[in-house]
Amino acid sequence: MSATDVTRAEAEDSAEETVSRRPAWTLHRAGTAVAPALIFLGIRELGLLVLTWMASRNNHSVAESLRSWDGQWFLAIASGGYDGVPVGLVDAFGERSAETPLAFFPGYPTVVRWFAAIDGDGGIGLVTSALTVTIVSGVVCSYALVRLGSHIRGGSRRTGLILVALFAAAPMSVVLSMAYSEAMFCALAAWALVGVLERRWLLAGICCALAGLVRSTGAALVLAVCLAAVVAIVSGKSSWRTWVGALLAPVGLFGYLAWVGVRTGEWDGWFALQERGWGTGFDGGAATLRFSLDALADARSVLEVATVWFVLLAIALLVIMIVQREEWPLIVYAAGVLAMDLASNGLMNSKARLMLPAFTLLIPVATGLARRQPATVAVTLSGLAVASSWFGAYALTSWGYAI
Repeated sequence: MSATDVTRAEAEDSAEETVSRRPAWTLHRAGTAVAPALIFLGIRELGLLVLTWMASRNNHSVAESLRSWDGQWFLAIASGGYDGVPVGLVDAFGERSAETPLAFFPGYPTVVRWFAAIDGDGGIGLVTSALTVTIVSGVVCSYALVRLGSHIRGGSRRTGLILVALFAAAPMSVVLSMAYSEAMFCALAAWALVGVLERRWLLAGICCALAGLVRSTGAALVLAVCLAAVVAIVSGKSSWRTWVGALLAPVGLFGYLAWVGVRTGEWDGWFALQERGWGTGFDGGAATLRFSLDALADARSVLEVATVWFVLLAIALLVIMIVQREEWPLIVYAAGVLAMDLASNGLMNSKARLMLPAFTLLIPVATGLARRQPATVAVTLSGLAVASSWFGAYALTSWGYAI
């Protein structure tokens, strides 16, 4: 065999070896790409399985549970707009005025309506659309959480994946499978914070503006994004994108609040609706403290006692974030969400759900678990997923009041 033939044979063998390795590499890349989605969807599927089991034991409909309480309002707004909400939907006091539906932000029901009408001829149905938008939002959020986990102090992709699992298994994460707006808000908030940490100010500003159209918690996000932009400007690390991002950030929230003010004839119209319809206003945390002491003293229900412990855990995690000197925009955002939740009165039973957007509080847990052995991580996350699944199912099928 000549030298040319040997060279050709070696080249062919090398090519065949490269081709044989390519599928494995492609599979690895595909697995890496879908890992955040699979983790999120897997844990949420466990939650739905437990919900199905408990619903059957308590004579509840899973479909009705997934669209209960606030879900009814969002679906009604998606169907007929603010002026087309059925009169049968009332506030926490059993009352109703023409302005009552304005207490619910328009972002989520608007997207639900758009998605339901995609294929024309009646679309896919509002309930299916709402649940699809929720699940897709949760998946979108999971990819942002992986990015956040890679950017935090001592973080990594592994930290980000653990953060996704903790978010999907958080207390009251059942709403990430319901016709509720939390998943969409969290997705937008997470990507806005990614924009802040990566100094992608247009991403941060646009996502923050959109989040302000989804939930009032957008105020905490506006604070974090705008404060970060101001620091960048003052420190001389800004560009025109920083200014544009900072100007865009509050547009959604302030725009909707202003519109409600015009509709109600009151400059603080949205806040007045919350006070009249749900007894919600800022009292510095007095109502939360009274509720916590009463719940612990009387132990009236699993949900109320657990809510108190979740509140204490959230405060402890915020302190740990400060001590560990996590990225300060993430601390500001978490502190803002907690302040809006714990410093207000109203429906105490919703405290745990309203803390869900404070997902950055899970960072200390994620970084701690990332340093442990894989078996420890798997057992811990599995236990949290099971406990969360049960608690969420309990809240929908055994607890008889709003969440």
